[in-house]
Amino acid sequence: MNKTNLNKSGYKETKIGLIPEDWRVEKLGDKMNCFSGGTPSRSNMSYYNGSIPWIKSGELNKKFIYYTEEFIDENAIRDSATRYIEPDTLLYALYGATAGIPAFSKIKATINQAILAIVTTEDLDSIYLYFWLFHNKKDLLNVYTQGAQPNLSAQIVKDYTIPLPPLPEQKKIADILSTWDRAIEKTEKLIDVKTKLKKGLMQQLLTGQKRFKVFIKSDRVILTRYGNIPAEWSYIHIKEIAKEVSVKNKNGKNLTVLSCTKYDGLIDSLKYFKRQVFSDDTSTYKIVKHGQFAYATNHIEEGSIGYQNVCDEALISPMYTVFETNDKVNDEYLYKLLKTELYRHIFEVNTSASVDRRGSLRWDEFSLIKIPLPALDEQQRIASVLSTIDKEISTLNKKLKALKQQKKGLMQKLLTGEVRVKV
Repeated sequence: MNKTNLNKSGYKETKIGLIPEDWRVEKLGDKMNCFSGGTPSRSNMSYYNGSIPWIKSGELNKKFIYYTEEFIDENAIRDSATRYIEPDTLLYALYGATAGIPAFSKIKATINQAILAIVTTEDLDSIYLYFWLFHNKKDLLNVYTQGAQPNLSAQIVKDYTIPLPPLPEQKKIADILSTWDRAIEKTEKLIDVKTKLKKGLMQQLLTGQKRFKVFIKSDRVILTRYGNIPAEWSYIHIKEIAKEVSVKNKNGKNLTVLSCTKYDGLIDSLKYFKRQVFSDDTSTYKIVKHGQFAYATNHIEEGSIGYQNVCDEALISPMYTVFETNDKVNDEYLYKLLKTELYRHIFEVNTSASVDRRGSLRWDEFSLIKIPLPALDEQQRIASVLSTIDKEISTLNKKLKALKQQKKGLMQKLLTGEVRVKV
């Protein structure tokens, strides 16, 4: 690829900006045929007992569509405006949550009225158009909906004006960007595999269903309310390994304010929300030190519990409960246990049965919840294995973010002609 300075020769000024001299400006309606579909009447549910895939606009959130949530029969096609599309047809969401998103159907299917099927002419590569629509989504929605509820139409799409390179260059651009898409898809699949592996291992290791041979002394088990655990393990109340800590920010320390999320635990509130969601007066806030736990007293049933490893000291809303552990437990083991779906369910059950009936789980009740506790060295081994997977997932997520940023930058340069490709 050769980068060209846009201030030099070889470019021309057009109504859509500077583009290479050998590119054209074309109205999309002159380079395609299009049609939308329909929705068979929901009052006749027999329409939805067929075997014909029916695509809804909400399903256009992946580049390729291989399957659908619903299927219809031939009578539904006869009695409604839905229409067939062939495999590899470019689809475009006109309204709804996915408005402005393009995708390709990899199957023969039918579509609803919120989807525009696009068949391009011979001199417009459909994959090139996919990337152009994908890259310009926000701009197009802002121009044609002007901040209102996104509601595009076939005529609006036909009126789009696009920069059009010669066909060989279109195909080359599409091929380059598709390479990035394949790398992104591969990374997403790896993340999915690792995440499922972690979930399975957490379920097995944290309940003793799967153990390391070095720690096994007996195959006996004990029955608990939530299943069997090894007889060698303890089954104790949280209060036996932890105590509540409540230190108010009476001196008005200027510390980082943390929030708690279901998946990420404790996070820097300003960085996460990109705005201030906490009070200016933090004198009633609680101080949470590095190595302490905190949970949202009034909505822990959502899984809002975290471990403070963000900074030395921070602040947390007075609506949170803060606690710290003793030397009988490995903090990482305990945190991973309390973040499982099982314990989210346990919190939900205990919140519903809360003595104050305010939909909250205060320390007196929280501390009576029981946990399975292996010997400390086994706790550490379990935590280490799960942390290794966490690090692998984190590395993959960083790679995914980088790939998406690279693709975004590359699209900007390739689709405007700022960077030319050799054909």
